[in-house]
Amino acid sequence: MGKITGLVAATFAAYNENGEVNLAIIPQIVAKLIDDGVSGVFVCGTNGEGPNLTVEERQAIVEAYVKAASKRIKVIVHVGHSSIKEARKLAAHAEQVGADAFSSVSAFYFKPASVKALVTSLAEIASAAPNTPFYYYNIPHLTGISMDMLELIKLAEEMIPNFAGLKYTASTLHEYEACVNYKDGKYDVLYGLDEMLLGALAVGAKGAVGSTYTFAAPLYNKIIENFENGNMEEARRLQMVSIKMVQSLGKFSPIPAQRAIVDMGGFELGSCRLPLIGLTSEERKRLKEDLEAKDFFKQVDQCRETASVLNH
Repeated sequence: MGKITGLVAATFAAYNENGEVNLAIIPQIVAKLIDDGVSGVFVCGTNGEGPNLTVEERQAIVEAYVKAASKRIKVIVHVGHSSIKEARKLAAHAEQVGADAFSSVSAFYFKPASVKALVTSLAEIASAAPNTPFYYYNIPHLTGISMDMLELIKLAEEMIPNFAGLKYTASTLHEYEACVNYKDGKYDVLYGLDEMLLGALAVGAKGAVGSTYTFAAPLYNKIIENFENGNMEEARRLQMVSIKMVQSLGKFSPIPAQRAIVDMGGFELGSCRLPLIGLTSEERKRLKEDLEAKDFFKQVDQCRETASVLNH
């Protein structure tokens, strides 16, 4: 497949009023993301509430995204599960329906006690889809698994034939840089903290996966563009727009708050699933006012308009 460059949007699950998964909205979401300049989607991950969905629901969502993307953008499927057997089932399905890559977090209930145990588990999952690139999803603040990622890469290249790299969602940029530079950049290391994109670019990131790319991709594409053109002052200014937005999210529950922003953009995602609880109407109002006070929507629209002019 080659390395993934640009922005990969970590999409949110969508539900109907009865709480069932809304598959009908997925083609609209994909069309919007393509217009916004993303290079791929990451489905059924943290923001897609993968652990809150049944295996059958996850499979249906994956099929809908693969069909809607129609190879115009890449589809990376998160298959992580507390059961390795269920993760294998999801991996095999992802390959069967034509996903471009798949990824998995560590088992998060019974946790591996060593890098060897973790990689052995990942090898078991990855072997269910041997012809599809596999990425380990490192997100220690949610899984509680914090291990040496360079050691993991070295072991994974021995034990996992289809190992492609990492989805690295942690703030330890020195380790991230070491992973990026391992064997002259042999592996694809996608960065996962949107508010630190510029720092990741500075140490060698070429691709990134993030939730806020679902509603603010033009802003981040401008950060990348300015970084590549050496316009560091403007790149830093735009990154601060992202940071201020993330600070606003921190005043609420982050995933429900981001879902509310997607709703503000015209895509009704429905209520999230317990134990997540959606924002109240008063909280949504406060969030919108907070973002408007920071000119967030205006800044994203300006980046979108500039990109549209350049593309035409």
